[in-house]
Amino acid sequence: MNSNFRLFLKNYWILLAVIAAKFVLQYVLVNPYYELHRDEFLHLDLAKHLAFGFISVPPLTSVFSKIILLLGGSIFWVRFFPALFGALTIMFAWLITETLGGRTLSKIILSLALLFSVLLRLNILFQPNSFDIMIWTAIFWCLVNYVKTENEKWLWLLALCVSLGMYNKYSVAFMVAGLFAGLLLTEQRKIFLKPIFWKAAALALILFLPNIVWQVMHDFPVLNHMRVLKETQLDNNSVAGFLQSQVKIFAGSLPVVITALIGLFSYREFRSYRFAGIAFLVTMLIFAVFKSKDYYALGLFPPVIAFGAVYLGNITKRRLKYSLVSAFVIFNLILFASIFRLLMPVMSPEQILRNSEMFEKMGMLRWEDGKNHPLPQDFADMTGWKEMADKAYEAYMMVPGNELENTIVHCDNYGQTGAVNYYNRGRMKEAFALTTDYIYWITEVKPIKNVILVGDLPEPEILKLFREYRQTGKVENTYSREYGTGIYLFTGADSSFTKLYYGLAEKRKRELDIF
Repeated sequence: MNSNFRLFLKNYWILLAVIAAKFVLQYVLVNPYYELHRDEFLHLDLAKHLAFGFISVPPLTSVFSKIILLLGGSIFWVRFFPALFGALTIMFAWLITETLGGRTLSKIILSLALLFSVLLRLNILFQPNSFDIMIWTAIFWCLVNYVKTENEKWLWLLALCVSLGMYNKYSVAFMVAGLFAGLLLTEQRKIFLKPIFWKAAALALILFLPNIVWQVMHDFPVLNHMRVLKETQLDNNSVAGFLQSQVKIFAGSLPVVITALIGLFSYREFRSYRFAGIAFLVTMLIFAVFKSKDYYALGLFPPVIAFGAVYLGNITKRRLKYSLVSAFVIFNLILFASIFRLLMPVMSPEQILRNSEMFEKMGMLRWEDGKNHPLPQDFADMTGWKEMADKAYEAYMMVPGNELENTIVHCDNYGQTGAVNYYNRGRMKEAFALTTDYIYWITEVKPIKNVILVGDLPEPEILKLFREYRQTGKVENTYSREYGTGIYLFTGADSSFTKLYYGLAEKRKRELDIF
């Protein structure tokens, strides 16, 4: 065996074991009953319309979607990428620990803190959040290494990470603002006097320029998205609620986080890295003031936990170190064992029904409509999609072959649309909706004669424009959030319907009605 490889295994066998466990847990803690989440279907559809921007998310997600579809598009590959980003998050945090001089004890504490955490739940979903947390951790890794070595390569790598982060999720800008404050308020403000810093910043801006141009060309839909998000969701949050959620989210690692903040502001060895503590507090404050969703700030925790793990490892007396590790292991395992059935979709719907009291006590059966339902809302959003897609295909096959060119498949929301497209890829026409990114993908080609509708019946005025219509099926999965959704076949459309449909699509484009 090569000596370098033996040395690598000696230094990183624990990390490799943790990463292996991470991948295993991401798959085994999801019951095979569950399908993809409604958001994931939309993200996969982005691959068919690659661009430098989208209404729903920045463009990097579409690149990962394209890779997934090239690999076959199975659920295995859809779940592989968020699991990979979760594993890389642990790796970057481990490297931060290593750069800070942390030894085995610190690395074990860090690994367990991140392995048995809310990241397990987040890393089963193909959404921008998993990459977001990973890239935040990588950004801190770059800065920590630059502060330690003052090697310019870390600033160039930092520029790349920031631009990639912005291509994935714009909330990286809030973290950059926090880091700016942290650098400005500490001795590391000297970085602003170095030309290399501004060159790296210019590189990040140049790399991100294509998305800025796209935003300009489309009248900055991100601003409208933020406005609607604030009015429909964020205004219902509170500063206190956001801060309380942060305590709950990383409850198992709370002692390490508190220790990190103490160490960053008092430990002599961390004096050069004090900017990280200020950045954590400032970014958290920004999110709190904007009443953000609780998971927006998750990317702050892995780097801070790395600092806490190193500080604990350094200040703990040798005879107490093994006791500390043992206590931390036991505490995290007990906590995880007590909540993983609530955190992860590991129980089938029948099992959840038999244990409904446990879920009801935690308020997990209450949906956004204010009513209790059989499953938690997120779990219900992972059921019924294949049934819906199969019944849409059955309706599609009822259309005579010579009329398929004049047939459209229309859905009421993006989840329905994405699911129909995912399960029917390669065997029927692409479905569309007058919402989110689908608005921009609708192009007028031929007169519409027939419509496959997934959703609710339209107004009577619309129904009169067809020779006939009938319901061909509905979603019968009582656990699904889409339970009762109808599938209809409309035939013999009046010539005025084509103009009406595409006119409505153009109106929605102008309004950027993204919800």
